[in-house]
Amino acid sequence: MLCNAIEDRHIDHGIASKLVSDACFLSGLIKLETKSLDSQDVQEPWRPKSIYHYIQWKNSSPDFIVDISGFVETKLESIKAYKSQFFNPKSTEPETLISKKNFLQDVVNRSADLGRLIGVDNAEGFTTNRVIGINNLNDIK
Repeated sequence: MLCNAIEDRHIDHGIASKLVSDACFLSGLIKLETKSLDSQDVQEPWRPKSIYHYIQWKNSSPDFIVDISGFVETKLESIKAYKSQFFNPKSTEPETLISKKNFLQDVVNRSADLGRLIGVDNAEGFTTNRVIGINNLNDIK
């Protein structure tokens, strides 16, 4: 499961992170009966194996870093889908930290800096509350 940073500049990021983590825990309880929205069928308990928190605004030390070099443009297009929050030269709204003209370049710069740490062009950092295991030491960059 991927979700917001545990602690971040905007209060709703940390709250969203806790809500996701709590929901993931509750979804695996065998004595908690839930039904699907489209039927009266009881859902089987299920819990995600892991919850990983992507680093957002706050500079956090990642627990692991993933190479996203081939996906930077896709990431930027995803961010731009929330166009009401970002730079618009025609906007009359007050400027915010993320509506500044250079914000998207800052996103690219962060991914380049994280990429530098593992020897790739761009990367995404994640934190987690569990120990990460790997199958092979040769898989580590």
